[in-house]
Amino acid sequence: MIQLVDTHAHLYSGKFDHDRPDMVRRAIAAGVTRMYLPNIDAESIQPMLDLEAAFPDNCFAMMGLHPSHVKPETFETELALTEKWLGQRSWAGVGETGIDLYWDKTTLGIQQISFARHCEWAKELGRPVIIHSREANREAIEVVRQAQDGRLRGIFHCFSGTLDEAKEMIALGFMLGVGGSLTYPKSELPTILRDVPLEHLVLETDSPYLPPVPHRGKRNESAYIRLVAEMLSEVKVLPVTEIARRTTENARRMFAE
Repeated sequence: MIQLVDTHAHLYSGKFDHDRPDMVRRAIAAGVTRMYLPNIDAESIQPMLDLEAAFPDNCFAMMGLHPSHVKPETFETELALTEKWLGQRSWAGVGETGIDLYWDKTTLGIQQISFARHCEWAKELGRPVIIHSREANREAIEVVRQAQDGRLRGIFHCFSGTLDEAKEMIALGFMLGVGGSLTYPKSELPTILRDVPLEHLVLETDSPYLPPVPHRGKRNESAYIRLVAEMLSEVKVLPVTEIARRTTENARRMFAE
């Protein structure tokens, strides 16, 4: 059986409340032996930790504040809590953080502050930073560029951008997270990723969001990452076993395992 890594999955989401243990076991049975859990905000911390405790060999928590949850009235309190948690134990990564201009452009300034602070924490802790960038690649790249001093590494999760942007992200020391959108009929990702070396790619689901074809419109789960690997094997004209082996190696290198 091929082994796969889901580098980004919100498996603590309420959408899994009725079958979470079975869902995780389905992923493990499908060869997805490692699932990385990015935090969202203060309310998601305990459910995330509970899931990690239930599957300590398979689920790995990360700590951060999602850019969509960066609000003027609460973000400093949320960041203080995030920093406190980061100092209490080890974490697989710092995030998810980044910039999202799809929902709210008015908070760009405080999103940049939050993102930059996450980058500093990631450097101090020697952990990867997990970046959410929606309609904000230029802004996100600039924050990373300013923070990069040779110590910063991470993943631009759910990569959606041009080939030139991909090259910039890679040049800054980052990998690109590839998920279900690769399988969508109108996606430009197959054309773009054809020219991105495989050593810079990792797989993800972003569960319960962005399910791959043929599950589009339904809840996503980590077991479906096999479908992303199969599509990437078509793009790269390589056996799916090779895609699995090399993206797993990339993930292990990123998370310093």
